[in-house]
Amino acid sequence: MTEKLYRIGTIVNTHGIKGELRIIPITDFPEDRFKSGAKVYLKNKDQVLEFTVESSRPHKSFVLLKFKGYDNINDVEKYVKSELFADGEEVSNLNDGEFLYKQIIGLKVIDKDLGEVGKVTEILELGSNDVWVVKGPKYKEVLLPYIDDVVKEVNLDEKIVNVEIPDGLID
Repeated sequence: MTEKLYRIGTIVNTHGIKGELRIIPITDFPEDRFKSGAKVYLKNKDQVLEFTVESSRPHKSFVLLKFKGYDNINDVEKYVKSELFADGEEVSNLNDGEFLYKQIIGLKVIDKDLGEVGKVTEILELGSNDVWVVKGPKYKEVLLPYIDDVVKEVNLDEKIVNVEIPDGLID
């Protein structure tokens, strides 16, 4: 497996005795990433383990996930506190203004008054909207809320994001 892996969740506990795991999803597409038959990966020391999802279901703010062939709590306890990953496959059709994280990370951020601010290095999911972490030589770290007032245009072809940074957002 040579494709880059993207973090999609954290295993926080087991659930019951039949091998289910409690996952905190960190993906916009949990219904696709955790559907029956989907491949998920777990990084364990210097190896990558591959699992096939047997079943999943929402439960409160979690996803309860069962791996194919793991039918007992004793089979899965060792994976608690591990991160789950998926490969770069496209999963859902996106609407206008929706992007996959991998499309945004690495884009150059340009403000009409400040010029080049840096590149998007990370996306944080914080409640009502995502926050893009932008790092560059001029500004150490800028946290940009992904809202219409700030992010004016995302141009994937030119690999740039045009923004209007409000006063007070950058020191």
